[in-house]
Amino acid sequence: MIVRIATEGQYELPDGEGSAQLNALDNDAVAAVEAGDEARFADLFGQIIAFVRERGTRLEADDLRGSDVIVPPPDTSFEEARHDFSGDGLIPD
Repeated sequence: MIVRIATEGQYELPDGEGSAQLNALDNDAVAAVEAGDEARFADLFGQIIAFVRERGTRLEADDLRGSDVIVPPPDTSFEEARHDFSGDGLIPD
C-alpha cells in the first residue's frame, strides 16, 4: 500500500496487518470528528502520521507510483479535517 502524507512524500506500507491497523485509526478519527471531539481527533491524527512514518518505507521523489491513500498534511486543522475524515474516511472499508 502506498500512502502519501500531503506536503511530505510517499511511503510504502506492508499489506495485511499494517493496512488493517491504519484503517482502524482512520475509522476512529472519523468517529472523533463526527463527535466533535477535537482533542481525540488530534491524538488519532498524530497516531496516523506516526504510523505511516514509522511503519512505512519512504519512497524516493522520482518514484511515480500512484498513492492508494492520501493523508492530509500534518498541520491539518480540526475544521479542515471535517472534510477529509467523514463517511468512509481516508480508507474506504
